Amino acid sequence: MIEVKDLHFAYGSNPHDTLRGLTFHIDDGEVFGFLGPSGAGKSTTQKILIGILNRYRGTVSVNGLNLQNLNSDFYESIGVAFETPNLYTKFTALENLEFFAQFYGSGTRDPMQLLTAVGLEEDAHTRVRNFSKGMKVRLNFCRSLLNNPKLIFLDEPTAGLDPVNLRKLEALILKEKSRGSTICITTHDMHVADTLCDRVAFIVDGEIRLIDSPRELKLQHGERFLDLEYRDGTSLICTSISMDKLGTNEIFQKILYKYHIETIHSREASLEDVFVKTTGRSLQ
Repeated sequence: MIEVKDLHFAYGSNPHDTLRGLTFHIDDGEVFGFLGPSGAGKSTTQKILIGILNRYRGTVSVNGLNLQNLNSDFYESIGVAFETPNLYTKFTALENLEFFAQFYGSGTRDPMQLLTAVGLEEDAHTRVRNFSKGMKVRLNFCRSLLNNPKLIFLDEPTAGLDPVNLRKLEALILKEKSRGSTICITTHDMHVADTLCDRVAFIVDGEIRLIDSPRELKLQHGERFLDLEYRDGTSLICTSISMDKLGTNEIFQKILYKYHIETIHSREASLEDVFVKTTGRSLQ
């Protein structure tokens, strides 16, 4: 779906490139995540992929189309939700969606069904200026789905959401994937990346440091140990046991047979652990 080779980009007269030789691909039907701290180049990359920035060096194609040759048909097939929702605050939620739906030449989804899907049906006739940040984020997500896009770009799609609406939006993103959509997410939220993405790319200082699936990254950078907490009378005992030949490990068997285990965890790395180890940078 997306093929990028040796992508460079600099803003204005800045002599230093913001993007420094990015090369990657995104498969059809894949959820792909760009992870990195603020200013790493995630949003710049997304803006190039949707045609907002065009003075780049390198080659970029989306669904076989060279982005230097864009026309309006391109925007009929993509959906975009920017990090800062760009909505008309004097319009109601429903009026916003009905207005944006007029921009598309082909059929669009029912705005009320979209609002219901994100839990905004009771606020359909409320002016957006009275919305919280999280409500605006959900409405912005609805807007990105109006035209039944084959390719969806989401920039920090869960920012400002409470846990309930976070899970609801994650489920909707996965539903779009099941419909066959390709989804590109830029985020610094490792939970979102771990939950949603088939593969992730770590971007730091305009360079991709690593690309792989979250599962593989966590396994590659973790340790093959189990950390256990169990009760011996009134005492809480903490211990670590190698996962190699665990079935014949006498200490592990004794703990299972004799004691009450309270917690047990494999010592896999988190995505944030992998990011810090690989890049030497934090996500903040």
